[in-house]
Amino acid sequence: MAILNEYEMKQIIHAHTKDPFGILGMHKLNENQLVIRTFHPAAKSVKFIDEKDGKEIYMEKVHEDGLFELVYDKSHIVKYQYIYEYFNGETWTTVDPYSFLPVLTEYDIYLFRKGDHHRIYEKMGAHIIEHDGVWGTHFSVWAPEAVRLSVIGSFNNWDGRVHQMRMLGGSGVWELFIPGIIEGDLYRFEIKTKYGHVLKKSDPYAFFTEKRPANASIVYTIDEKHAWDDSEWMDNRKKTNWLEKPISIYEVHLGSWQRVIEDGEERFMTYRELADRLVPYLAENNYTHVEFMPLAEHPLDESWGYQVTGFFSATSRFGKPEDLMYLVDKLHQNNIGVILDWVPGHFPKDANGLGRFDGTALYEHMDPRQGEHTDWGTYIFNYGRNEVKNFLITNALFWLDKFHIDGLRVDAVASMLYLDYSRKDGEWVANKFGGRENLEAIEFIKYFNSISHKYYPGILTIAEESTAWPGVSKPLHLGGLGFSMKWNMGWMNDSLSYISKDAIYKKYHQNNLTFSLMYAFTENFILPLSHDEVVHGKGSMLNKMPGDMWQKFANSRLFYSYIYAHPGKKLTFMGSDIGQWSEWNCKQSLDWNLMEFEPHQKLRKFTEELNKVYKNNKALWEIDFSYEGFEWMDFNDSDNSVISFARKSKNNDEIIVCVFNFTPMYRENYRIGVPQHGYYEEIFNSDSWEYWGSNKGNYGGKWSDDYNWQGRNHSININLPPLAGVYFKLKKD
Repeated sequence: MAILNEYEMKQIIHAHTKDPFGILGMHKLNENQLVIRTFHPAAKSVKFIDEKDGKEIYMEKVHEDGLFELVYDKSHIVKYQYIYEYFNGETWTTVDPYSFLPVLTEYDIYLFRKGDHHRIYEKMGAHIIEHDGVWGTHFSVWAPEAVRLSVIGSFNNWDGRVHQMRMLGGSGVWELFIPGIIEGDLYRFEIKTKYGHVLKKSDPYAFFTEKRPANASIVYTIDEKHAWDDSEWMDNRKKTNWLEKPISIYEVHLGSWQRVIEDGEERFMTYRELADRLVPYLAENNYTHVEFMPLAEHPLDESWGYQVTGFFSATSRFGKPEDLMYLVDKLHQNNIGVILDWVPGHFPKDANGLGRFDGTALYEHMDPRQGEHTDWGTYIFNYGRNEVKNFLITNALFWLDKFHIDGLRVDAVASMLYLDYSRKDGEWVANKFGGRENLEAIEFIKYFNSISHKYYPGILTIAEESTAWPGVSKPLHLGGLGFSMKWNMGWMNDSLSYISKDAIYKKYHQNNLTFSLMYAFTENFILPLSHDEVVHGKGSMLNKMPGDMWQKFANSRLFYSYIYAHPGKKLTFMGSDIGQWSEWNCKQSLDWNLMEFEPHQKLRKFTEELNKVYKNNKALWEIDFSYEGFEWMDFNDSDNSVISFARKSKNNDEIIVCVFNFTPMYRENYRIGVPQHGYYEEIFNSDSWEYWGSNKGNYGGKWSDDYNWQGRNHSININLPPLAGVYFKLKKD
């Protein structure tokens, strides 16, 4: 006859307790006896084995639903195992999960609840460990409002009654160590809410996840899976001031850069295949960095990765986590930095994801005026909750640590900063001062930037921020948000508006081209031509250009020449380098067949040479964020749609005069004032025949004259090719 009362039995049988350890496992019954209990609904019978003396005893089935009990004549706690016998004759031998002490310490819980456990990903989730001499997997998850939580998986027939977890005090953290669970086992967390609903959730901290459309988490160890060979890069990174270095970023969507035709069908390239193809391509074309659109696990390809369900899982579309490590390692070995898009601003409502995780608004606000982006159909993180802040901070550090990522580009920062972002009156809640600023998000952003740079000196944090919020890329001690750099969205909109106009109208819009220099040094800007500019009917970069085919290519080369000379670091999206005609489509490869045709071949060659000239001339990048590195020669010649300026390195060691003709008119004897006397070598001309241009130029360069022009004592008389940018480097006497 069972010692438990009916209420205690029902707690276990109906899986409705926060402390299954109080009932299951081994307990002192009196001075001379122990009581052992296990619950396994699928078992026909259960044997208890005393590990010390090997004694085997059948346990009594005290409830028909699978509750077994044994009174054991021992005065002290012993180590033991169970043999479960099933109706089909199979057996399963295991150490009792309810015989182990907690793995998480009180200090772990304290730091987590405080929001300061920067390596909590090493404790939360699923981790294969040796516990009290037994190998298995420790599971833990945060779900404070759940009334019961279980680990379900391939190892227990997805039955939430078998492996019920315990809550550690009032922390909201549940945990259970299950012996024998090995790498590759599938699992989820089954959560019974206070409203009586049963949810099946993927592990928020899972390191690996099934390939969509499946979404179970996978027990996986990522440590020691890859032997890194990038120590030289990592050591140099710590000492590098990227603000004074060349940065030319190639933005890539891994699912559509290139695909493989196999057995007549198109498939994604794997991380390792990309290492063999993408890395040499980037190196050959002289890019300094690659930026990957989000690689955290996401269910919908069409979201491009921006609706994340597995924040710690490198997407399984392209391989395993160690395969991504291999790709990053190869990039570093070729002196190419890796920037990863990171999405802490929102998350999707998928049933297996973070939304209403324990039946309540755990990671988000319940009030949709605070907790939802109705435009995007997503939830907004509650940045004021310490455990949520901890989740996001530790996630950022995870990518920097385990995958050696060199920079995080933070998506949609404006949506985080403003409580009324994309909302009408009455659809948002003001802060405690009555303002529209999201004070908790601001503090989170500052903390993220502070802690990321503290742990990983030399990394970059980059804001996609589209408003005039002051000091986004200024240091925290100066009142800024602490980002390394910020995307210059104003420059992007103005310059694309200008370049897409027919040449006869450009003279009326020269301000679109020159206005950016009014604020170019207020932030540490990146000049972005991202994926957002070549989708949803906006047309490819090449197709934005006016004119016939020759002019479209010439305008493209002119535009990129202008970008690389303009103050600020550079970012271009894949496809622009080969002259993609069609808009970007995430469902298919870029049109690499275009490389069969001369203009596309030569545009790719142009990209290679432009990046090379950029990298090799410090005047183009050493002073990107101060007026000391820039000087207008002339911005007033709107009638001819010509602008000219000089870029300078520190102490004027290098001076490069850059001239741009935005019309198809070839201009001979065009005079430009120059900063100093000397020979101005033509180091780059976008009109070269090598790039499919008309090959108009200046025969290697021009000596300056003592001819006062544009307020300067010296000037050069040049030939200005049609729709072209020309760089002249001063060779001093």
